[in-house]
Amino acid sequence: MNNTFRHALPHLLPAVFDGRQRVIVEQVSPELDGGIYPVKCVEGELLRVEATIFVDGADTVSAELCRRSQGDADWKRFPMLPKANDRWEGSFTVGKPGRYEYTIEARVDHFLTWKKGLVKKVEAGQDVSLDLRIGAAFIEKAAGRAEGDDARFLAVYAERVIAGEQDAAVEAAMEPGLDTLMARYPDKSCATMYDRALGYVVETPKAGFSTWYEFFPRSWGREPGVHGTFLECMDLLPRIAGMGFDVIYLPPIHPIGVTKRKGKNNALVAAPEEPGSCWAIGSPEGGHKSVHPELGTIGDFRAFVAEAERHGISVALDIAFQCSPDHPYVREHPQWFKWRPDGTVQFAENPPKRYEDILPIDFETPDWRNLWIELRSIFLFWIESGVTIFRVDNPHTKAFPFWEWVIATIQAEHPETVFLAEAFTRPRLMERLAKTGFTQSYSYFTWRNTKWELQEYLGELSSAPLKYYMRPNFWPNTPDILHEELQTGGRSKFIIRLVLAATMSSNYGMYGPAFELCEHLPVAPGKEEYLDSEKYEIKRWDLDRPGNIRAEIALVNRIRKENPALQQTSNIAFVRIDSSANHEHDWLIGYVKHSVDERNIILCVVNLDHSNTQGGWLRFPLERFGIASDSSYRVEELLGGRSYDWHGEWNYVELNPAVMPAHIFRVSFTS
Repeated sequence: MNNTFRHALPHLLPAVFDGRQRVIVEQVSPELDGGIYPVKCVEGELLRVEATIFVDGADTVSAELCRRSQGDADWKRFPMLPKANDRWEGSFTVGKPGRYEYTIEARVDHFLTWKKGLVKKVEAGQDVSLDLRIGAAFIEKAAGRAEGDDARFLAVYAERVIAGEQDAAVEAAMEPGLDTLMARYPDKSCATMYDRALGYVVETPKAGFSTWYEFFPRSWGREPGVHGTFLECMDLLPRIAGMGFDVIYLPPIHPIGVTKRKGKNNALVAAPEEPGSCWAIGSPEGGHKSVHPELGTIGDFRAFVAEAERHGISVALDIAFQCSPDHPYVREHPQWFKWRPDGTVQFAENPPKRYEDILPIDFETPDWRNLWIELRSIFLFWIESGVTIFRVDNPHTKAFPFWEWVIATIQAEHPETVFLAEAFTRPRLMERLAKTGFTQSYSYFTWRNTKWELQEYLGELSSAPLKYYMRPNFWPNTPDILHEELQTGGRSKFIIRLVLAATMSSNYGMYGPAFELCEHLPVAPGKEEYLDSEKYEIKRWDLDRPGNIRAEIALVNRIRKENPALQQTSNIAFVRIDSSANHEHDWLIGYVKHSVDERNIILCVVNLDHSNTQGGWLRFPLERFGIASDSSYRVEELLGGRSYDWHGEWNYVELNPAVMPAHIFRVSFTS
């Protein structure tokens, strides 16, 4: 019943309402903020929808889940099945990237109601001759709605139900073929359609499963100390592809401003030869649609993108909507910036911190329409250059309506685009960015290190409503973030964080050279910044330096690609590990993930103690997979290459971090 009817006076029945629509459809899930925001899906994924559906009395209800492309008139329909307590469920496999919508239609199914009553009367030995006439009338009406052979078959069924011996007529009424035909041509004259169409957006497979590697192109010149180029960076591609990464993320590649340029370790004054922060975008040589001259030309960049694609790698580009004081926008569009009483432009600051090498854009400018159009054109420029993935810097400091508009309009033309929100901020802001359209989101993973913190955080991310719209991307480090765990934990801690990020989340990334070389020195005690940060200088990395974890990274990434269970995030379930009788282990964390068809089951166990061997008794949830509690099964350890035969729910695990601080088991049950 709609609100118009509820609030109408009793004698003023609105014409738009049909009082014969008796079925109630409510509590649809997923439904984000009353249908304001779409649910997020990945191409080929199964979307499950639930709803509470019921009717007065004892009539039988039939319900359909309906979907269509946004703007289409006709719905494609899928049957819904009843669960407990008037809860119903339906599902369908989503199609290609684009924007779609779904809803639910339910009706009193008079034929099934009749059939249920007929069965009871026959079982009670009652005369059903009149009932057969009633049923035949339902079938005849369906024949009138049908066409071709179906209409003829239904007419035959109607004749069989009403004519001949009662037993034969009942037998005809019970045939499955009749049920199929009646479901194909239902009477929907009094059906209830849910009062809103709910949106869902389908995105490219890399939206749901991706492996990111970040590096600074300027540090990869063939000559020591000489600025690298895009063409020289091609030498890195086979190595990165060989480690199993399918996304390369480049920090800003644009000309860098000179005014207030930052020096080594974020010094306020740069030496003449220092390159500055690449996030201080813009100089007389160009802005957001230009490349730094020392990196090469736009043609060189496009050649690099094409070569990366040949290695199975997509190039993700950093989009930072901020400007150096030298950016052409400052001169050409001064109205897009805030000006202080002394006539200078307001630089970025987070008091007491001051960032005098960058100027924030004013999203409250009266000229906001032209600003929005220009910023959108930056994305389109790089899309034309072959970029389909964007890592957006600090989106939470820009207007939410802008992101909702720009992402929707770009994906309408280029549905393959992926947007990663780089926002380490308050939860509600991060959630809003995800709702407004960001494909993936940076997360709090970097600061979740204890067993309790990880379990609580993953429980939140894998539960409704977050799992329907917020896809986390786990990064153990970034050029800005060197967590204390990595500063003090040694090589084993880097492997611990690698395994956690790569197996807990289907999307994960790393600031590559620093992570694979286990760089751990902070700029100062208690700080999360790297000493001699690459943000402010050209580095020279020796990727073959002893102690690197390149082999471990490559192995973990290969395991991810070979096991569909690890290509989702919300399918995680934590398992109990006891250190002694009825005492849960504080250092060993275990979790199970499985593919949709449950043919691929992965059990991960990680020792969070980087210094000491830890062992305990792990309970594997056999009941979750319909396996008896005393069954035997095989676990294949994918990191070490050994297999074990386990028996029953409880089995002993032990991890020495000096050897390998984690297990990744593939579980198989014998028939």
